[in-house]
Amino acid sequence: MGAETQVFGSLGVLFVVLAALGFLLFLIPIPLWIAAWASNAYVGLMTLIGMRLRRVPPGTIVNARIMAVKAGLEISVNDLEAHFLAGGNVVRVVNAMISADKANIPITFKRAAAIDLAGRDVLEAVQMSVLPKVIETPRITAVAKDGIQLIAVSRVTVRANIDRLVGGAGEETVIARVGEGMVSAIGSSRTHKDVLENPDEISKYILSKGLDSGTAFEILSIDIADVDVGINIGAKLQIDQADADKQIAQAKAEERRAMAVALEQEMKAKVVEAEAEVPLAMAEAFRQGNMGIMDYYRMKNVQADTAMRDSIAGGEDDTPSGQKP
Repeated sequence: MGAETQVFGSLGVLFVVLAALGFLLFLIPIPLWIAAWASNAYVGLMTLIGMRLRRVPPGTIVNARIMAVKAGLEISVNDLEAHFLAGGNVVRVVNAMISADKANIPITFKRAAAIDLAGRDVLEAVQMSVLPKVIETPRITAVAKDGIQLIAVSRVTVRANIDRLVGGAGEETVIARVGEGMVSAIGSSRTHKDVLENPDEISKYILSKGLDSGTAFEILSIDIADVDVGINIGAKLQIDQADADKQIAQAKAEERRAMAVALEQEMKAKVVEAEAEVPLAMAEAFRQGNMGIMDYYRMKNVQADTAMRDSIAGGEDDTPSGQKP
């Protein structure tokens, strides 16, 4: 019984020792310390322990420092650790600095870290500085002075500007400015044939405007990839204007006709009103003695004679030509 107790006690002590040793090895990453020392990128044991306590992965920091030292860059452990704690990508920043150093592009760790924390891919930006990127604009529609619509597509070759990556505008701004310049250049052309004959004039006009100001890129060239002829906007506008003028003229004519009809109706009403006053005037003349009975009958005879003549004249007009009534 005593022997079994002694055995279990020994196993318990061994387990505690192994657990303590494992925790010590986890807390003090000896392999990383040796790797850093062997790579001439020495990192102290206390510094590695401090990383563990600050929840910073020592492997990421040590490997990034080893890469920087092997590439001939001197980046302190504190800077790497501070960038990681700020939410940055330490490995990507170090790789970007190595690429920039090989391409003779001056960039400091502070600048690279700021670009990374701003949300931009600093490694891609450095690569774009070495190998420019081609941005193709959408189909831009513009109208020349002769009224012909042109549809153009351009390719913009840009290079990342490291100094303006933080706070500089992106690709969308460059595309918008180039599109605006194309519309302005085509719109200032005398005829659409001038644009078709010399599309490079558009590129020269746009480049002279300094469209990359305030952006994260430097425009190297603007090439017109395609120019298509669209519809005749000028003729269409003239047709629309003519239709509008026609409708306005018709409306005014209808207004004048309605006014004439109204005036005619008003005059007829006045005539009827005047005719209605004739019997009253005749009665008044009879009462005052200004008109006698014979005068009245003579007027009636004149009216009857006039009506007969009108009837005869109307019958002659209705008789076909070449026939006697």
